[in-house]
Amino acid sequence: MSKSLTTRRLTVAALSAGALTAVLAVPASAAEHRPHRPDVQIADVQYDSPGRDDRSHRSLNREWVEITNHSRRAVNLDGWTLEDEEGHTCTFDHYRLDGRAAVRVHTGVGRDTRTALFQDHHPYVWDKRSDTAPLRNDRGRFVDQVSWGRHRGNRR
Repeated sequence: MSKSLTTRRLTVAALSAGALTAVLAVPASAAEHRPHRPDVQIADVQYDSPGRDDRSHRSLNREWVEITNHSRRAVNLDGWTLEDEEGHTCTFDHYRLDGRAAVRVHTGVGRDTRTALFQDHHPYVWDKRSDTAPLRNDRGRFVDQVSWGRHRGNRR
């Protein structure tokens, strides 16, 4: 084999290895900068019940927080809490959120189902102007939160 052919082959091999390393390194560095999305997260909130605020069951139940499980596995929410700034706390009791499922936690009175839970509160819980709703697990550790009004965009 000639010296120039060997040199060309080594050059091609070195360039190929360098290109492969660069291709593999880009996704890894891009993944480091992506924010981590928790498996269980507050997906939406209806803090201002539509219609008249007459404290009826219907009006109270139009105020809700939706919690979504993005993982494939079910998550046991027993002992988890959802709270407002004034200290109103909803503690989940014997509830398992299926994988890739959501549940709405309504303020008023109702019958709990797989997709709807009720806090059984008679006054409204969520402040229309400004409030924060943190979700904590059964050990009191922060999971997610959503804010609106003066705290808007304050999502950890």
